[in-house]
Amino acid sequence: MTKQLTQVSPHAADWYRDAIIYQVYPRSYMDSNGDGVGDLPGITAKLDYIASLGVDIVWISPFFKSPMKDFGYDISDYCDVDPLFGTLADFDVLIAKAHSLGLKIMIDQVMAHTAEDHPWFKESRASRDNPKADWYVWADPKPDGNPPNNWLSVFGGSAWQWDTRRRQYYMHNFLVSQPQLNFHNPEVQQAHLAALRFWLERGVDGIRLDASNYHFHDRQLRDNPPATNRDSITVTDVNPYGMQAHDFDKTQPENVPFLQKLRALLDEYQAVSIGEVGSDDSLATMAEYTEGGDKLHMAYSFNLLVNLLSSHYIRQQVEQFEARVKGGWASWSVGNHDVPRVASRWGGPSAPQAFAKLALAMQLSLKGTPCLYQGDELAFAEADVPFELLQDPYGITFWPEFKGRDGCRTPIAWTDGANGGFTTGKPWLPVSPDHLAKAASVQEADQESSLAFTRAFVAWRRQHPQLQRGEIVFFDTQDSVLALRRDLAGERSILAVFNLSGEAVTVDLPQSAGAEQLQGYGLPGSAADGKIQLPAYGGWFGYAA
Repeated sequence: MTKQLTQVSPHAADWYRDAIIYQVYPRSYMDSNGDGVGDLPGITAKLDYIASLGVDIVWISPFFKSPMKDFGYDISDYCDVDPLFGTLADFDVLIAKAHSLGLKIMIDQVMAHTAEDHPWFKESRASRDNPKADWYVWADPKPDGNPPNNWLSVFGGSAWQWDTRRRQYYMHNFLVSQPQLNFHNPEVQQAHLAALRFWLERGVDGIRLDASNYHFHDRQLRDNPPATNRDSITVTDVNPYGMQAHDFDKTQPENVPFLQKLRALLDEYQAVSIGEVGSDDSLATMAEYTEGGDKLHMAYSFNLLVNLLSSHYIRQQVEQFEARVKGGWASWSVGNHDVPRVASRWGGPSAPQAFAKLALAMQLSLKGTPCLYQGDELAFAEADVPFELLQDPYGITFWPEFKGRDGCRTPIAWTDGANGGFTTGKPWLPVSPDHLAKAASVQEADQESSLAFTRAFVAWRRQHPQLQRGEIVFFDTQDSVLALRRDLAGERSILAVFNLSGEAVTVDLPQSAGAEQLQGYGLPGSAADGKIQLPAYGGWFGYAA
């Protein structure tokens, strides 16, 4: 199938390094048939809007056949569309429309586990000697009937579930209804590569690899030791999962050869990949999985999806990745479908649009491919979903200290009318009343809106290759200020300074003396006499002297 060349870079082999990814959570983007759930035709109807943002790649969260116990991340057929979202024909129309607009389509691949009603698992659990008996992770109980080891599920409790058919335990890293596949079996790997080829043949331009370090487990089933430092990045502090060092249930060395097989297939189609990494040392895993040009093209972690907003912390994450990586590439994400929206998480419950603008500009100034989450361009805050309307099983389990992921998954408000113009029916989650005032149609008429800023800043960034390809250097400043320089051979170095606080600050950097302020980036700030004056949530860009 003929692939359309990207328009974002003359560097064909690594064009993705100049690109911007935009994540669509299909259940909540646009409903075309009034059933209250977003769908593929709804996304197609909004592709012109997405293209207007200036992004390059559209990552669509799972739309495959699923019982929806984890809302699509539990797949029962890897090669078909769930009727809730439409049909394969609808997907083909979406691909064609996207390509006509110069957009690439990236789909989620959830390989580590399936739904419990996947035909593979139905066969595997039927007996201990059927053709797929070894396709999942099965283990005998301890002599006293307990699970084979102490591994825990991210979603709570043991990672083992007793099955009466086989009289064995099966492993699940997430929900009980998401049994873990056994990637030590080469047939499992080949089945996934065949399913991926199915979508590549349909014109898919890339994949986002869910839980990319969860594929393999320790064959000896050794116990995980206690965590030396509690993991508060992958999970919240109310979840016991963070109390273990996950030495044996994920991030195994066998994953690297599998990623190389995956890359070889993607290279046949000139398709790209981004991997989600949640490990005890995510930066090291990101570096390992992207270095050498024979595994993932990009990787991102939860390290910037935390509650902490600190310039020193952000600097530390980027610098540590750069120190460890050998030619690999990061994708820095500050929001997605698994964490509270960045406007609330970093900006607080009443963060102004000025904060959303600053967060976007800061994210797009880091070295790496930015990944934006739907609604962040509209400065949407975290929605308040009451317990009785909660859908997320993760949140229901850990309520009330952890409210789950529904607050960032509420439907997009396209208008300030009924249900935000998302659906003519009853939405699967309520549309946030706060989002109606920031609806896309409202912001379209406001040249000072977050939406207008997003479009303008993305276009401005594209005019400055230093902000896409340049090396990155940070400067020592107060904790509320992030200051960095981007250096690219043949181009003048760009200095960027961001005030992450709601108070005005003055920044004195030696490198700013005599610097020439750039124009057109849309943030308030000024420089004079070697000092940079930044109002609350202000920013400044200039050529370094």
